Amino acid sequence: MTVQPSTSTRRSNSVAKLRQAVVNGFALIFTSQVATIGFIIVMFWFLVGFVSIFWTPYNPNESLFALNEELGIELAKQNALPDAQNWLGTDQLGRDILSRLMTGTQVILLKTRIPRDVPFVGGGFIPGGVAIWGVLGSLVFGSFLGVNAGYRGGWWDQIIMQFLDAMIAFPSIILYLVVISALGRGDLIVILAITITGAPGVARLVRSLTLDIKTRDYTRAAQTRGESAWYIMFVEILPNARGPILVDAMLRVGYAIFSIATLGFLGLGLPPPDPDWGNMVNDARQNIFSNQVAVIWPALAIATLVIGLNLLADGIREEITRYQK
Repeated sequence: MTVQPSTSTRRSNSVAKLRQAVVNGFALIFTSQVATIGFIIVMFWFLVGFVSIFWTPYNPNESLFALNEELGIELAKQNALPDAQNWLGTDQLGRDILSRLMTGTQVILLKTRIPRDVPFVGGGFIPGGVAIWGVLGSLVFGSFLGVNAGYRGGWWDQIIMQFLDAMIAFPSIILYLVVISALGRGDLIVILAITITGAPGVARLVRSLTLDIKTRDYTRAAQTRGESAWYIMFVEILPNARGPILVDAMLRVGYAIFSIATLGFLGLGLPPPDPDWGNMVNDARQNIFSNQVAVIWPALAIATLVIGLNLLADGIREEITRYQK
């Protein structure tokens, strides 16, 4: 007589497997010097965003110039501040650049603001930044389409891939502009735009992985057992394709951050009051000859975070490839 494990035992086994997967993941990261450097850069910006939730040197949206209008204008011309210490300087309106950089990190990596007109939760926010939720949306949508196209084949494959190829034919910035012009500005709209533009690339990757994995012995065994197509796709195929998908997701977070900055530079990105790195560059470029630091620091923030994510993804991909060989 076979004794079935209890619910608590199964739960403990699941927790143990999850813990071991996390440990193995960190071990894989620190095995590669490239991935380690990228991980340190990314964690630095996560830490900056987390600290900014509780503390910033100044209010990121308030000018530090004297209240006297004439004195304020004179100080602005001199790029000076009365009785203030600004590590990274101030922008053309006298706002502290460090405080604005710290707060801008929140919106990208740590929180997504909900519009006030949304029922029940309007005016609040949900954990997770706009870039992260946008990439998760593209992963879910793209993986669903890609695994169906690759496993089912036939007219499923033709219809899905023809539709996605038509979307890829448009430049990403055009799709961003179409979504935002149709639905307006907002964190959720930017997430939707990132999801729509990123899903075709994810679907093509998942489809190619599915075409390979569906020929493996364990997939054939599941088919022999009479498992449904949905079971095979989401239990047998997708979990065994998670390595390349996760690496691609890290790269896509970098692309999403760069896209958010581009939209902010064009004045179509994340709405106020929280500052946006791309919008900071756009505001400061008009005074670039008199105040260069206001452009340099947000541009460096964008570049370092994107480079860190790319290094992390490249290092992990190298280690996964070496392990498979």
